Amino acid sequence: MSLVRVRQHVNPLSQKFQQPIAIPDWPQIFGNLDRPLMIDIGCARGRFLQQYAQIEPNWNFLGLEIRAPLVEAANQWREEQNLDNLHFLFCNANITIADILASYPAGKLQRASIQFPDPWFKKRHQKRRVVQPELVETLAKYLAIGGEMFLQSDVCEVEMEMCDRFAEHPAFTRTSAEWLPENPMPVPTERELYTLENGEPVYRALFIRHDGTT
Repeated sequence: MSLVRVRQHVNPLSQKFQQPIAIPDWPQIFGNLDRPLMIDIGCARGRFLQQYAQIEPNWNFLGLEIRAPLVEAANQWREEQNLDNLHFLFCNANITIADILASYPAGKLQRASIQFPDPWFKKRHQKRRVVQPELVETLAKYLAIGGEMFLQSDVCEVEMEMCDRFAEHPAFTRTSAEWLPENPMPVPTERELYTLENGEPVYRALFIRHDGTT
């Protein structure tokens, strides 16, 4: 896959990212809708899902990304590999994820992840962070009972805020009060590898969707 250069940070609150997208015709996207579904929110170039989809053909994988050139390149790679269990969507997840999941066969979303999201360090920019209460509520509504919500970041403050927002929702239970020492997913992200290779910590947490009030 050729390297696509785009801006590292995109303001999700800008007007051009407030419009909903056309929802795909899922039977035309995935070869088998009976497979469990995993969504990676903020998938960047999609390398994580590209590897995952190849080693787990009995799952469907959907990557959501706000930077259109990355999505175009990722879907081109998917087509070249002829994978019918992988797709990438250009969208603002906070605007569109409810419509995406409402359109998908019920009960199939078994796993979701948010990995190394833009930290937006400045106080006035933190409203741009992806994990907002509305996003948590949507995932609680559509993630199947027993489904997994995986969060990781190399910024402790960001990971703590994400964990706090999921922990506040009655439908989610954290599997451990401590940071997970290892990634429970079978493949790492590019950012995770870069962080670990530089001897820096990665903060990880896993939540389970239980039969709580939504």
